[in-house]
Amino acid sequence: MTRTTKPKPGTPPAFTAPAIPPADVLGRLADLKTAVTPALKQQWRELFGTEPPPYNRRFLESRLAYRIQELAYGGLKPETLARLEALGEQLDGGKITVRRMRGDDKPIAGTQLIREYQGVEHVVTVTRAGYEYGGQPYQSLSAIARAITGTRWNGRVFFGLRPSRSAA
Repeated sequence: MTRTTKPKPGTPPAFTAPAIPPADVLGRLADLKTAVTPALKQQWRELFGTEPPPYNRRFLESRLAYRIQELAYGGLKPETLARLEALGEQLDGGKITVRRMRGDDKPIAGTQLIREYQGVEHVVTVTRAGYEYGGQPYQSLSAIARAITGTRWNGRVFFGLRPSRSAA
């Protein structure tokens, strides 16, 4: 026996996005660039069934463009969504604090960082495993800065990859 549940009184009906014929996609995408912001917000309501977020116009355009194509051609397959979710969990373990941290922002392997200190030019090469300076491997730029100066430095600041707090 199959059981059907009736919606509770006062519950709004589930949102159903309109179907968009594939032939209309290019025209609708082109219209996004010239549409006024209130029109973009109205399209958001029609295509997402929610109030538009308070973000800038560029954000609205890009999300609407994706949604139009999604409704016309179909979205990601459930298997793809599940795989992406699993990869995300694998990377951050579901911890929101880890998710908000920046990824590895180390320069690309092979990059040479040059810094003149007390009249001497120091060259550091970025490697896959870390850094190389004076023929020796190092794990961090801070260790290299300390080897050069004899004092503790933030390596990214010393090599000009990040401004110092006093300059900000």
